[in-house]
Amino acid sequence: MDVRDAVEADAARLAELTESPEDVMRNLVHDRTVRVSVEDDGDGIVGFVSFDAQAGTVYVTQLEGPPAACSCLLEEPLRFAENESMAVELLVAADDRSTRDAARDAAFEETGTGPRFEGTETVRYRWSPS
Repeated sequence: MDVRDAVEADAARLAELTESPEDVMRNLVHDRTVRVSVEDDGDGIVGFVSFDAQAGTVYVTQLEGPPAACSCLLEEPLRFAENESMAVELLVAADDRSTRDAARDAAFEETGTGPRFEGTETVRYRWSPS
């Protein structure tokens, strides 16, 4: 699985993955750091991660894709955070077992409940550089 920077032309596929409007995903690509996971044969985006750094913490704002892609994509904000000596925070829907497993596999620690989004409970994860 290859990971690359997202470009504006990826907005339509990102919109499909999130069931969001294409213009929202286009704005995401412009406003955040966004990396996409592409199948080894280069034949399509299977997932993506977006993140933003503020006040000593990298915030993962979206993570979409199958478990293998999510695990691979989480390496991107972790690598950035480690280079900058920053922590990483991630919110995951409480019922999203595969993403929660990917977070734990990437050495994130569960730190409690997060805010509700459209009625969905979330769990907060945090990773700190060693």
